[in-house]
Amino acid sequence: MLKTLEIIAIATALLVCGLTNAFGDRLKDLTSIAGVRSNQLVGYGIVVGLAGSGDGGNGLTKQSLQSMVSQFGLVTDVGNITAANAAAVMVTAEMPAFVKTGQRLDVTISAIGGAKSLRGGTLLMTPLLGADGETYAVAQGNLAVGGLGVTGNDGSSLTVNIPTVGRIPGGASVERMVETPFQTLDNIILNLHQSDFSTSIKVADAINEVFGPTVAVALDSSSIKVRAPADPGQKVSFVSLLQDIEVEPARPAAKVIVNARSGTIVIGGDVRVTPAVVTHGSLTVKVKEDKKVVKGDPTVTTTEAGATVTPGGETTIDDTELDVEEETARAFVFDTGVELSDIVDAINAVGAGASDLVEILGALREAGALRAEIIVI
Repeated sequence: MLKTLEIIAIATALLVCGLTNAFGDRLKDLTSIAGVRSNQLVGYGIVVGLAGSGDGGNGLTKQSLQSMVSQFGLVTDVGNITAANAAAVMVTAEMPAFVKTGQRLDVTISAIGGAKSLRGGTLLMTPLLGADGETYAVAQGNLAVGGLGVTGNDGSSLTVNIPTVGRIPGGASVERMVETPFQTLDNIILNLHQSDFSTSIKVADAINEVFGPTVAVALDSSSIKVRAPADPGQKVSFVSLLQDIEVEPARPAAKVIVNARSGTIVIGGDVRVTPAVVTHGSLTVKVKEDKKVVKGDPTVTTTEAGATVTPGGETTIDDTELDVEEETARAFVFDTGVELSDIVDAINAVGAGASDLVEILGALREAGALRAEIIVI
């Protein structure tokens, strides 16, 4: 029976030979390893050194400054503190997997008070907490702010980008590691970024073709279980080879994605329609309201002195004009097996807009002629 190192050596040779005929996507691009993930960190801090663009009279910022100076043996009242050059901020960072103590993380600083700009500020020492409430990193340093804000004496202002958000590259030092189960698990679970039963089977078959039968088993549409070497020293080499295996993903399900806010519509390449006839047209009714002055007939009065003519009075009446315009209904036919390009060409030919396109596709779906799922985001 071959040893693990021999299996890895053979797998390496197979992978090298197969690189020239590579046609699919690497597993590192299609999947992620269960348990190997980043962790979000957050903290509350104070930025000082601002040129009068801080929180000003914000009570929270003043209390924070009072608490900070008290740590150095100073006693002061909140009323004696001004926060014009300081700002209360939230500090966020992402801690990747396998980060060790002493390594550096990039941090993002966002104002939460009334500060106008964080430009030129310095973040004071801020503990960054994980979801469990424990401190995993400490952040401090000078902010790099890309935004700019200018205010005139007459109240006019100009803002470029966002001056209330800054960043400190490498501004946090990791103080505690996050343990991962990578070295202790007997099996490695690969999770697909997009669930698909066919792709899951293809991934398992590709792994077994390289490392031998029964090494990988598809658990469901998202996960594939892979038997890993028991020796921790060999596990890293095994995963590096595993992630370089190339697989051609299965064709995705037919979908039409509609962004209701921007009007963007994405039609998948596998969208098909059965024979159908679509008629597209529009009816426009224009109503014009106006006032019309009508003069009355003159009145003749006869007396002994003679005849007197009295001019007729003026009356104002409403004058409404209706104009109906109806575009000629344009019809087009979808035959059996129509593909994406044919759908787009037919709809563009009648000049349909984004909203019309959504209505046409929705009507085709209701009629059972559209072989796709419509998703509105």
